[in-house]
Amino acid sequence: MMIKLDEAKLTAQQAMWVVFSRGKIVVQESSESIPVAHLTDIPFLASYVDDIHQLPPLNETAERDMPVFVVDLGAEHIDEPGWERVSLRQLLFAEHDIAFSVIGRAWQYIHFLRTHQFCGQCGAKAERVDWEMAMHCHRCQHRSYPRVSPCIIVSIHNNEKILLAKGVRHRESNMYSTLAGFVESGESLEQAVHREVFEEVGVKVKNLRYFNSQPWPFPHSLMVGFIAEYDDGEIRCQENEIDDAKWFDIDALPTIPPKVSIAGQLIAETVSLIGDK
Repeated sequence: MMIKLDEAKLTAQQAMWVVFSRGKIVVQESSESIPVAHLTDIPFLASYVDDIHQLPPLNETAERDMPVFVVDLGAEHIDEPGWERVSLRQLLFAEHDIAFSVIGRAWQYIHFLRTHQFCGQCGAKAERVDWEMAMHCHRCQHRSYPRVSPCIIVSIHNNEKILLAKGVRHRESNMYSTLAGFVESGESLEQAVHREVFEEVGVKVKNLRYFNSQPWPFPHSLMVGFIAEYDDGEIRCQENEIDDAKWFDIDALPTIPPKVSIAGQLIAETVSLIGDK
C-alpha cells in the first residue's frame, strides 16, 4: 500500500522524493539521484499535495530509514528551473542501493494505479483503497491488486565458455546478456527455462540451479535466476527475438549488463564457476 499524509507532516519531514512525470522521474539538474529534501524545497509540488503518498518500507529495519514520498504528475510536464526528467532505467542503474526496493517498487505501484482506473470486471470507475495497495469497484465489489509477472532468466555454461545472446532491442548498444522469458500459465519455473532456451537459441540444458531473484519494473516482472549446463544442440537464433547468440570465453566477454541487474550478477557468478574449474 501507499500511505496518504497530511500537509503538516509532509512539510516537517525530510524525505526521498520519487516524482513521476509521464514515464520519467523528476530530479535536480545534473543529478543521478532522487532528491532528498523537504516539501518546501520542491516548489512545483505545491499544487500536488493531495497526490503525495508515502511508500511503506519492506521490512522492520527500514522503519528507521528516511521516509519515501511518491508523487504521480501524470502527463504534466514540469518546466521548473533547476529540475529535469530522466529515464527510469538510467536512475535504476545509478542508484544501486535503493534502485529496486524504492524506485522500482514506486514505479510498479504508479503503473498499477494508472492502468486500473476502471474495473476490469464491470467497467465502472474504480477507487483507491486507503489501507492496502488495491483498487476497488463499489458497483460489483471486484478488487484489483498490483500484478507481478514471473520471468525466468538463465545463464548457460559449457566447459570454459558461457552462452550469451543479443536481443533485437540491443542491436544499437551491441549488448549481450543471458536468456530470459515470461513463465506461461500452468508452467513451472524449470519448464519455462527449458522452453525459453530452446525457443530462443535452439539448445537444451541440464542441471538447473537456482541463483537469485530480482524485481524488474518494466513494468511489473519478478526475475527468477538460474544457472544451467549445456546439454545438446546447435545455436539457432529465434527470428524477431534474438539478433545473435554465441559461446564466449570468460576472458573475452562482449558488452554485458551492469551488476546492479540480475543478468550482470548471473554472468559474474557463471564466470566465477568456470574460473574455479
